[in-house]
Amino acid sequence: MNTTVKIWITSILILVLALTFLLIGSGLDFDYLIPKRLLRLTTIVLGSICLAFSAILFQTIVGNRILAPSVMGYEAVYLLWQVLLLSILGAHGLAMLSVNGNFLISIALMLVYSWALHYWLLPRCKNDVYMLLLFGLVLTMVLGTATQYIQLSISPGEFSIFQGLSYTSFNRSNPETLLYGVLTVAVVLWIGRKTLPVLDVLSLGREQSMSLGVNHPQYVRLYLALIAILVAVSTSLIGPTAFMGVFIANIAYALAGSNKHKVILPIGCAVSIIIFLVAQLFVEHVFNYKTSVSILVNLVCGIYFLTLIARTRGTS
Repeated sequence: MNTTVKIWITSILILVLALTFLLIGSGLDFDYLIPKRLLRLTTIVLGSICLAFSAILFQTIVGNRILAPSVMGYEAVYLLWQVLLLSILGAHGLAMLSVNGNFLISIALMLVYSWALHYWLLPRCKNDVYMLLLFGLVLTMVLGTATQYIQLSISPGEFSIFQGLSYTSFNRSNPETLLYGVLTVAVVLWIGRKTLPVLDVLSLGREQSMSLGVNHPQYVRLYLALIAILVAVSTSLIGPTAFMGVFIANIAYALAGSNKHKVILPIGCAVSIIIFLVAQLFVEHVFNYKTSVSILVNLVCGIYFLTLIARTRGTS
């Protein structure tokens, strides 16, 4: 099956799932229910694009397919920032900061974290992927422990707000935040599109890409900045997604049958959208909201992540 056929099949599947999500049980209520679902559908699509692009870009620059931004602590930084805001400002102060102010500061923090990874962690672990993975998991654990410690000092009301931020959900976005997210992601994708051939060269490795004339450190800095922005947008819109990035990226590689990023990235986005739509449909119409998208996605993707590590370790 060639790439064009795969893209057509995934596109048709996305269209069917999207229409099912919008219309099932809606009673064709175009005054309230369908517009609300359209907002959630847009959130799903935008969050899926951010997740797929950030995971595939990250795996390309670190040269390994068992790593993802969430494993390296990006989402833990976001959650730590949210609980710090609630601890310092309280729920009222968080409302005064506004969703847009929080969104911009979150992006700035992600950029700082990316800079720290580039200048401190990646150079020390570039030849040892498992050491890099260990550092990432430890960083995530330390940041998560700090987040849990601060939770003890906030009120029950503030704690419930934070709990809402710490799970994957498509109900938290509003039209204004979604607009900012769309504009931000559009700029990031435009920059990424201009440098797609460079990504193909970077996937060959540091030494090979430099021998072919690519300024490796400069492009790694650029892509880490783009990854930070994408993770900040996706986490702000839909919350943490844990191991889903690893799952999406590896499925995209398997389906693409090519090492060209102009093929892998669209397929990765399609896979991400399909997974989220299926999970949301299951939550709403099979489990009747007795579980959450976060639980379903993390269960499946976490099992896949463990299997991938065991299989990779066994063949190394």
